[in-house]
Amino acid sequence: MTVCGFSFARWLLILIPLLAAMIWTDSAAAQPKPEKLWVYLGTYTHKGSKGIYRCELDLATGKLSAPVVAGQTANPSFLAIHPNRRFLYAVGEISNFEGKKTGAISAFAIDPKTGDLMLLNQQSSGGAGPCHLVVDKEGKNVLAANYGGGSACSLPIGADGKLGEATAVVQHKGSSVNPKRQEGPHAHSINLDAANRHAFVADLGLDKVMVYRFDPAKGKLTANEPPSASVAPGAGPRHFAFHPSGKYAYVINELANTVTAFTYDPERGVLKELQSVTTLPKDFKGTSHTAEVVAHPSGKFLYGSNRGHDSLAIFRIGEDGKLTPAGHQSEGIKTPRNFAIDPTGAYLLAAGQAANKVIVFRIDPQTGELKPTGNVIEVPVPVCVRFMPAK
Repeated sequence: MTVCGFSFARWLLILIPLLAAMIWTDSAAAQPKPEKLWVYLGTYTHKGSKGIYRCELDLATGKLSAPVVAGQTANPSFLAIHPNRRFLYAVGEISNFEGKKTGAISAFAIDPKTGDLMLLNQQSSGGAGPCHLVVDKEGKNVLAANYGGGSACSLPIGADGKLGEATAVVQHKGSSVNPKRQEGPHAHSINLDAANRHAFVADLGLDKVMVYRFDPAKGKLTANEPPSASVAPGAGPRHFAFHPSGKYAYVINELANTVTAFTYDPERGVLKELQSVTTLPKDFKGTSHTAEVVAHPSGKFLYGSNRGHDSLAIFRIGEDGKLTPAGHQSEGIKTPRNFAIDPTGAYLLAAGQAANKVIVFRIDPQTGELKPTGNVIEVPVPVCVRFMPAK
């Protein structure tokens, strides 16, 4: 069936993200806003950390409580929280798990009263050095990117939160122009679109964002057509973020210190490049590499982190999805590996890996400017920041 030239399926793909946003808004309006959020912090344990840390963010003041160890496992550098908020999943960024050249994915139960984590089980990630993961929107699978192995995987989630063996492992092949960093594939992140139908794997080694059709019921990943979107040779795509509207997507390129903006066709899973802009000031002459990219919940701003310049780059997002540079924030920041914006859009928490600190910035809702709150906590080698409402 067609309506005004659009297939019924295409209308559904357009309406699903809008309806989901309306339902979320109505649900959020019906519930009292949380006064505090639990903040889970992923770290590297081979550099002095004990595992996953937890603290509380006071949404009225931006103050963070002192961190405590919530759960222990090896190198839980990146975290993902299940939609039902009962479980948390962590990569084990290692290259040997149970005697095999692979990393691990750990499943934890979240204590609803204390926020403490209880290890449920672990499974192989199907490749070495998993560095990023997500839980699909139905809560049925964990998807992870293996940097060392140059692959991506999908693992099923049981009703008890435990992980099953991988139902899909897709191995990337090829290389690009940088002989030191792009001698082979290096999958650096994995993300899903709003419809839960397509997965996107930014591969630093290939200068491509690989696109897969995703079947949440079976946990399968199948190459899309076209199977990828390319960035400039030597750019080194690292992390990926959708605009809240679902119409645009952004890839931050680690080696070139740029952000590439794309339009997104949700029916076909196709990314089309709009522009590429630098994350660095024009007068910067040193060495720097980007890390994280995050769109503000309002859809007005985009942020990217620079390691070397040690700053957060700020961009305004136009109605056409294009980016306009709007300055940098560098106060107190050292090696900002990852950062996250709380669900209310009021605060940005930056994890300074080399400084062993997490810094809280207040976001100006009109300009996107980041204003230091003075709230800082010390955490060993913080790498990842994730939020959930405190009970």
